[in-house]
Amino acid sequence: MKRYIRDSRSPIPKNKNVSRVMSANKAKDTLPEIQLRKELWSHGKRGFRLHVHLAGTRPDIVFTKSKIAIFVNGCFWHRCPTCKLPYPKNNVAFWKAKFRANKVRDLNKTKSLTGAGWTVHTIWECEIKQNIKKATLRLKI
Repeated sequence: MKRYIRDSRSPIPKNKNVSRVMSANKAKDTLPEIQLRKELWSHGKRGFRLHVHLAGTRPDIVFTKSKIAIFVNGCFWHRCPTCKLPYPKNNVAFWKAKFRANKVRDLNKTKSLTGAGWTVHTIWECEIKQNIKKATLRLKI
C-alpha cells in the first residue's frame, strides 16, 4: 500500500480518510482530460501536445501550430459557474481562500496566454460528462 504523506500547507483535517481521498486527486491526466483527448483524436484533431510550458502556464492540451491552449477544469477545484458545488464542511475559511486563489490563478493564466497571442479555451468537467461531442465542437479547432 502506498504510504500517505499529508501536505503541510493545508490545515489539520478532522477526518484522515477525507484528507487521503482529497490528496489522491491528480493534477494531470485526469479522466475528463483523457476523455477529451480521445474525443479530439476521434474527430481527427491530432498534433496536440500535453502540458507544454507556455507564458508561465501549463495548459492541459496545446495545439502549437494554431496557437490554441485548452484547460480542462475540474468543477470542484476551479469552482464551475454552472455546477455551483458547495464548499467542504470543515475549514471553510481555508477552502474559500484556496478556491479564490485558484480562480485568480486561472484568470492570470488566460490573460498571460491571450497576451502572447494564444487562443485559450476552458472546458469544464461537467461539460465533458454531459455532452463531450458538444464540448469538443465548441472548441472550433
